Amino acid sequence: MTNDNQVNRQYYICDCFTTDNIFLEDYKLHVRFVSEQQFSLDYQALLRRLGCVTERQFEDVLNKISEEVDRRRRLSVTSVERAAAIRASYRPLHPHVYSLQESYFAPKFKQIVELCRSGADMEGGFSDLLGEEAAPRVYRFPVFEKSFCEELVEELEHFERSSAPKGRPNTMNHYGILLNELGFDQGFITPLRELYLRPLTSLLYPDCGGRCLDSHKAFVVKYDMNQDLGLSYHYDNAEVTLNVSLGKDFTEGNLYFGDMRQVKHMVPLSETECSEVEHRVTEGLLHRGQHMHGALPISSGQRWNLIVWMRASQERNKLCPMCNRRPALLEAEGYADGFTKESNALHNTSCVLT
Repeated sequence: MTNDNQVNRQYYICDCFTTDNIFLEDYKLHVRFVSEQQFSLDYQALLRRLGCVTERQFEDVLNKISEEVDRRRRLSVTSVERAAAIRASYRPLHPHVYSLQESYFAPKFKQIVELCRSGADMEGGFSDLLGEEAAPRVYRFPVFEKSFCEELVEELEHFERSSAPKGRPNTMNHYGILLNELGFDQGFITPLRELYLRPLTSLLYPDCGGRCLDSHKAFVVKYDMNQDLGLSYHYDNAEVTLNVSLGKDFTEGNLYFGDMRQVKHMVPLSETECSEVEHRVTEGLLHRGQHMHGALPISSGQRWNLIVWMRASQERNKLCPMCNRRPALLEAEGYADGFTKESNALHNTSCVLT
């Protein structure tokens, strides 16, 4: 089902993976840690203003950073080990959901994709079908049928209840599932990206890698009244992101979008005018990865979201979107963070950083 010619390509991470964008949950702050001296100079005064005022509190911050750096250094090996353990011990409840089928998609989504494949432009029928932007260059449309969303959530809950090992998606989401470890990459996420999403991103985001997306990181996040309620203001390690609301019953929890991330100066959320966007079950929000955004807390129920971070190696090979430097590459497993060592030039594409 996939024509992915990148299957045998080696993907890498940038060496900033172990040092940059470490999220301190207690202070809602992303930090960089190279050494204790550097960290103290860069952040101690700011942390004091945020409530980290005692030596004990500062030591606690350093301990949490040390644990996170160690986790990141071991991540490639532990992820492979978890995936192997899952394959050996876990028996799916709904095996068919691991293979993408045309019947899973909402009719309107199939219409949108077909128009994109036919070479449509932003005028006329495609623009009418896509509808108004939910926020600047944020597009909302149905993606999956409700019956498929329900089965997928049942499968994820079944996995949650199992004794199989589980890794968290990132430092901001404590409850969720890494879909590559569960076995969704080859049969589901890769064809979704290549055959259905890339026609859209080629048309909507040609200026930030939409025509040359060649890898991804996909995961599911879970919001629950007794677990994570929402998500702080952030940007994604992606050129383009798809966020699909899978269910279940919940209230509140809208997403909000601010400005594009500024490399030299991060504008505080308090100084930003944000657009609030309702996130309805079965619908997806498509946006640029560097578009600052967050999720407001749910007020009841439980919500599951499918997140696909799509990467374009042509873009990130020039400039790492997380540290804003030319990437120094380290070997990793699978799609890693989407960096490659070859140019990966695609014919007739425009992949210029915005």
